[in-house]
Amino acid sequence: MDDDGSDLTSIGRDKDVQSLDARLKAAREREEGQSRTPPQTGADASYRAGNRVLADLVGGLAGGLFLGWVIDQFAGTRPWGLLVMMFFGIFVAFRNIVRNAGHGGG
Repeated sequence: MDDDGSDLTSIGRDKDVQSLDARLKAAREREEGQSRTPPQTGADASYRAGNRVLADLVGGLAGGLFLGWVIDQFAGTRPWGLLVMMFFGIFVAFRNIVRNAGHGGG
C-alpha cells in the first residue's frame, strides 16, 4: 500500500508542477508584454539622431576651445593652443558623428 500511496502523491505533485509551470509561463509573457517599449516612429528616431549630431558638434567645439584657452593661460602660447585644440575638438566631433552614423545612431 505504501508504494501505491507514494505513486498517487507523485502523480498529484506532477500535476501541481505542470500547473505551476503554466502559470509561471503566463506571468512571464504578461511581464514581457508590459515591459516592451513601444516602437519608435521614424520622426522620433530622426529627431534624436539630429540632437545627437548637434550635441557632438557643440560639445566638441566648446570642449576644444575651453581646453585650448586653458593651455594658452598656463603655457603662454596665445592663440596657438586655442586654435589647435579647436580644430582637434572639431575633428573629434566629426569622428563621433561618423562613428554613430555607422552604427545606425545607437
